[in-house]
Amino acid sequence: MGQMLSLLGTTMSAFAFTVWAYELTHQAPALALVGFFGFAPLVLVSPFAGAVVDRYDRKKIMILADLAAGVPTVINLFLYVSNVLQIWHLFITLSVAASFQAFHFPAYSAAVTMLVDKKHYARASGMLSAAQFASGIFAPVVAVILLSIIGLPGVLMIDIASFLTAISLLLLVHVPRPPVTEAGIKGKGSFLKESVYGFRYIRERPSLLGLQLFFFAFNLTATFATTLIPTMILARTSLDGAVTEYGQLVLASVMSVSGVGGVVGSVVMSVWGGPKRRVNGVLFGGALSSLLGIALMGARPDVMVWMAAGFFAMFFIPIVNGSNQAIWQAKVAPDVQGRVFATRLLIAQISVPVAMLLAGPMADLVFEPAMKPNSSLSVTFGGFLGTGPGAGMSLMFIIAGILGTLVGVIGYTVRIVRNAEDILPDHQTSIPTQKNTQEKSFHEQTEK
Repeated sequence: MGQMLSLLGTTMSAFAFTVWAYELTHQAPALALVGFFGFAPLVLVSPFAGAVVDRYDRKKIMILADLAAGVPTVINLFLYVSNVLQIWHLFITLSVAASFQAFHFPAYSAAVTMLVDKKHYARASGMLSAAQFASGIFAPVVAVILLSIIGLPGVLMIDIASFLTAISLLLLVHVPRPPVTEAGIKGKGSFLKESVYGFRYIRERPSLLGLQLFFFAFNLTATFATTLIPTMILARTSLDGAVTEYGQLVLASVMSVSGVGGVVGSVVMSVWGGPKRRVNGVLFGGALSSLLGIALMGARPDVMVWMAAGFFAMFFIPIVNGSNQAIWQAKVAPDVQGRVFATRLLIAQISVPVAMLLAGPMADLVFEPAMKPNSSLSVTFGGFLGTGPGAGMSLMFIIAGILGTLVGVIGYTVRIVRNAEDILPDHQTSIPTQKNTQEKSFHEQTEK
């Protein structure tokens, strides 16, 4: 509940800043850079954050990380009401917020491992996804309404109130310390050694590395397109290059329906628990999300098509992430999950900022000019994609969706990924001692 409230405020302010940035620049690279600076530091700081998470109390780390990540929102509010806020200010403040958010994911994931039975890991992940996507349903539409009533400052004040409420709820939760394991003892050392331990742990387990490399590829193809969703929709619904209220409403509707898809997928995952073979949820779910979501998003410049694509793209994400999360939580020792999960995040998500940097220039310099009337690609694809503003970005969605589908299909041909659950043993919750072994033998003999 706390995460849902916090994410509701964050998603509303992110939507409001997206509209503000597009009205200011009308350029895809500008919006892509906003996304880049809001995400890249999270990935780069992750290994160091993981070491901190495993050393100290995970609940306190989450509280401090949320407080520190909220400070940039206060700064943005002050800059805006002072009438001095610029795009480059967002680059700095979002980078600071992302750096502290890097501590939240490994701390939260490791805390859930200690609070939930192993058989319910996938369901717990589905519940968290439900909270994340529920915020995505209401936030965009509410943000559009609030922007016209209380403006950007009011939206930012709601965001501040939401994360303070989330922290208050977190104070009520007891998070146990993880038991000491052999892997945890092996990973002890200097801060630098503990920071790189996650890389060594994953490198020594090729199946875990293989899983994350496929996430690397999924995220690369998906982000290459999804970074451009606001720009594409606002461009295709603009009037003489100006953002319209209709365009804002369409964008909000597409994002809200996408959130509905995510919530439905999360509920399905929470009730069902995911496929028995978790790898099927990762690879098959990723392929379907790419084909029915991303590729479909670019197929037609039609609001209903965009909504359907957004729904299917997000419907499969909780199944993909929940299946993957369950594998990692079952296979990685709890007292090293902070470091390992942080490194896992870096491997899987380092492709995201790369795709964000590529997407804007590729759209403005290559695909958009090529899809103008009577241009090179418009002759071939203009018949069903249309021409003019946004058509080039639609073509980028189709290409990215097809590539993402191929990534999932190729995953089944790689043995260490396909059979990851069989190759990797489940973690041991504690170190077997000689005394424990003797006691177990005594009880076994007594029973006999």
